[in-house]
Amino acid sequence: MAGNHTLMLIKPNAVKNGFAQNIFLEVHDAGFKILAQKKLQLSKNEAEAFYYVHEGKPFFNSLVEFMTSGPIYAAVLEKENAVAEWRKLMGATDPAKAEEGTIRKKYAESMEHNAVHGSDSDENALNEIFFYFSAREIVNAGGDIYQIHNIVKK
Repeated sequence: MAGNHTLMLIKPNAVKNGFAQNIFLEVHDAGFKILAQKKLQLSKNEAEAFYYVHEGKPFFNSLVEFMTSGPIYAAVLEKENAVAEWRKLMGATDPAKAEEGTIRKKYAESMEHNAVHGSDSDENALNEIFFYFSAREIVNAGGDIYQIHNIVKK
């Protein structure tokens, strides 16, 4: 069964270029509920920890440098089949290959500076959500305590 939660990051280029509000509006208009959100700037250690799965790949260092280059937004999104629905709205990683109307087609600069991040599986969504948020932050932002409890239990 598909999960109902995913992580969204609005990357430094989209924040710098003033696209964050438009992206949040598109998320809302697509029927997602935002359970929690925050603006922050990642340290090098945090970016390396979050993207550890890419360590050793040719783009790892430039990805870490990019993700620490300015503020980002992190948000917990809720919707039925959230991971797949958010990935569909985001579009392909390479904006040149993304479908018209997708966030990356509209706001990305390149494959590496692709405006947004989304979890690629339900399992990773939970890990990524709790990298950026505590259960308390989600509940205090209006998330349902029973839903949050079920997320934490998994």
